Amino acid sequence: MGRMVGKRVYIDHLKHVPLFSECSRKDLEKIAAHSDVIELPAGRVIMHQGMPGSDAFVVLEGTVTVRRNGRKVVDLGPGAVVGELSLLDQGDRSASVECASTCSLLVLTRGEFLAAIDEVPALSRKLFASLAGGLRNLDGRSYV
Repeated sequence: MGRMVGKRVYIDHLKHVPLFSECSRKDLEKIAAHSDVIELPAGRVIMHQGMPGSDAFVVLEGTVTVRRNGRKVVDLGPGAVVGELSLLDQGDRSASVECASTCSLLVLTRGEFLAAIDEVPALSRKLFASLAGGLRNLDGRSYV
């Protein structure tokens, strides 16, 4: 995919990611052991709507564009998580995501994430809170 980046470089970034905000430095090191960081150029598609997926991505640097049914939904920057539903069910992607700029992304595969949850229980609570917040936002947009 893209160029790999050293783990020490991004552990400090993880502290500022809402998903990891309750994690201690030791927890972040455990998460780092279960993940990789890649750098991708602008224009690279991270995931395609309707295709199966099992990875989630945390934006460490740069901006990604989320599109649903070909329409731009939102631009997301550092701290945003995309693809997190795949960590739970490995279902089809609900949106396409593309790098709007050069991006540094933390990659969590489903297997690595489940292993990280075993070691860092706070992570599962944050993921569920994040998913619930996303559903509430979606719900609000659907009925307003």
